[in-house]
Amino acid sequence: MKHRSHKPRIYDHVFWFTEDIKQEVSMKWLSRKEELLLLSIWKLQGNAYGVTIRRQLAKTTDKYWSIGAIYDVLDRLARKGLVTTKITSPLPERGGRSKRMYQVTNKGFKALDTVRQIQTAMWADLPKASVLGEEA
Repeated sequence: MKHRSHKPRIYDHVFWFTEDIKQEVSMKWLSRKEELLLLSIWKLQGNAYGVTIRRQLAKTTDKYWSIGAIYDVLDRLARKGLVTTKITSPLPERGGRSKRMYQVTNKGFKALDTVRQIQTAMWADLPKASVLGEEA
């Protein structure tokens, strides 16, 4: 059997280059869900776990949030190093469970600050809808 050696081709380099850019962009910018979850964790100040984060989001946005969608984003934030997690001891009651508590890291605060700066700059000159009237 004849083996071919793998010679790097131009699109191999393009692939790695674009993956580096994707990683760079995803580390600096947050999706809207990531931003809302980080802000919720910060607002809960030491009492942030799945249920309380979900309640905070529902209260703030007046929308239903599935618990699966929240944990998916929380896992992504933890992988990016934007939050830390800590498992508590089980509650001292029958059937008591432990909780996974979340806390925003310095990297998470920096990511939120970057988003705030971008949004402030982009929203700066937008007039209120009432100024534009019915036709706009």
